[in-house]
Amino acid sequence: MVAELIGGLISGSLALLADAGHMLTDVLALAVAFSAVVLGARPADDRRTYGYRRLEILAALLNGMALVALSGSILYEAAHRWMTPQPVDARVMGAVAAVGLVANLVGLMLLRGGRANLNVRGAFLHVLGDTLSSVGVLLAAAAIAWTGWQRLDPLLSMLIALVIIVSSFALLREVIDVLLEAAPRGLDTERVRATIAAVDGVIAVHDLHVWSITTGLPALSAHVVVTSEPTDPYAVLQAVQGRLIADFSIRHATLQIECHGSRDCGCAIGDLHERHDEHADAHHT
Repeated sequence: MVAELIGGLISGSLALLADAGHMLTDVLALAVAFSAVVLGARPADDRRTYGYRRLEILAALLNGMALVALSGSILYEAAHRWMTPQPVDARVMGAVAAVGLVANLVGLMLLRGGRANLNVRGAFLHVLGDTLSSVGVLLAAAAIAWTGWQRLDPLLSMLIALVIIVSSFALLREVIDVLLEAAPRGLDTERVRATIAAVDGVIAVHDLHVWSITTGLPALSAHVVVTSEPTDPYAVLQAVQGRLIADFSIRHATLQIECHGSRDCGCAIGDLHERHDEHADAHHT
């Protein structure tokens, strides 16, 4: 970062300065990500019964917002440079970009194994954006030295900013889904409902909720209505939990077993009869 900052000031390259600014956010992003991982490993307590695992999601949110803000500032400065081109020392620009490329490739190798985690993915995207920037700056330096076209520097800066914005919005979309407790991506709640309803003894499922506590930790809660005939509720509970683990990798499930026709059943009785008939028809088929 320091090398790119100094190199950008000496060479007059906005692309180098943009990359240095991006690397500054990387330093902060990696510090936030690391802190979130360390704090997220702390055990749960009486107040925070889920522990501190969602700190990783908050860190990913912070990183995504920082990337968007940085990209906006780069676009603004690039537009100004496009209108008023400034001379660029292509040799200094290329040499510093080569150093930055090596450092970023090392960073990508260190982070590539943890991309399933949104927090680590946020840090990975920071470094990936820097790597693309370094490659682009290196190519731009060669092109400027060859053609003398100074506007290539702000043009490259705009492209770098757009790439960062696209990746940032993809990250933020997933983070917001987690914070809104939306169903995890790739998990069909209707299929979950049908899987539970297909267990022997189950006639209906209601108040079904599926969400993510943090990346890779889905959770579920539901009321499961069983037949009024002699049924072992504990056996039904075990069967449902087994299907959830086997089919959806949901190990954190809170299930309330209710007997059909009892006064404490939380469903509308008419709706239950309708679902029971549908379940019976499907089972007969």
